[in-house]
Amino acid sequence: MIKNYFEVVRAGINTTFQDQGRKNLYHIGIPFSGAMDNRNYLLANKLVGNKSDLSVLEFAYQGPLLKYFGDKINIAITGDVNFTIKKNNDLINGNCYETFSLENGNEIDITSTNRSVYGYLAFSGEFDLKSQWSSYSVNTKANIGSNDGKKLQVNQKINIFKINQNLKDKKLNYINTKIENIRVIKGTNFHYFSDQGKKIFFEKEFIVSKLSDRMGMRLEGSKIENIINTNIKSEGLIKGVIQVPADGNPIIMLSDHGTIGGYPKIGVVISADYDKLVQLIPGSKIKFKEVELSSAETLFRLYVLETQNLISQI
Repeated sequence: MIKNYFEVVRAGINTTFQDQGRKNLYHIGIPFSGAMDNRNYLLANKLVGNKSDLSVLEFAYQGPLLKYFGDKINIAITGDVNFTIKKNNDLINGNCYETFSLENGNEIDITSTNRSVYGYLAFSGEFDLKSQWSSYSVNTKANIGSNDGKKLQVNQKINIFKINQNLKDKKLNYINTKIENIRVIKGTNFHYFSDQGKKIFFEKEFIVSKLSDRMGMRLEGSKIENIINTNIKSEGLIKGVIQVPADGNPIIMLSDHGTIGGYPKIGVVISADYDKLVQLIPGSKIKFKEVELSSAETLFRLYVLETQNLISQI
């Protein structure tokens, strides 16, 4: 029996194994982690016939160059990504949301994301990985998860535990749309900020800074004035919460966020907008728009239904 594996020729930028994350560990300081863009994660697994909770490779800006050894396998890439597949002397330009087959000695080169941050690479099979707290998701800040909690490394071998037999060609017509108005509900410390500060938060544009990663997204713009205290006793944080430190520039907590923090919280990004939020590249302009909790719940239900509808088309 041929052993199936990928050899990492180039690791890419922040390429990690991710699944749907780990739950109910906030009390010991462990965040959810998991795929930043959950919809694209789910679509990648569905395209190659995997169970919805299997791990995939998530990459940022530039992905890995991988050489495959083993039996025929299908791959799919989701997001807004440029990539090529090398089969012997043939170079094939890849399309996202479409399956491609790889055979022994073939290469896949993920050159860049296109006006977005994250992309996802799924294979029709299961990686040979060790889970931690019921998840393979990697948090590099804490060295948690599979692959010893680290990014992919050059010359590393990625072993495949088994290949599924669903090698049908599949394709989904889907375009990632951009978002500028990020919908939020008021945070628990909303009253800490002046009327002018609240007006700035909801009416002015902010710029996504270069100081953004899987842990958090820093924004730059007009300063949001705090009239009570720029620090609070450290308390629990959740994904999407927006803190405002003393410099008045908001920070949005993302998937690998710390579980406690001492900056006042002005708002929380609604779950329905999270996937599109994380795909905003540095320099992108965003505005916040307030919605009520009931509206946020309705919008999330619509997001789930739309995702399920896309999955059913594959």
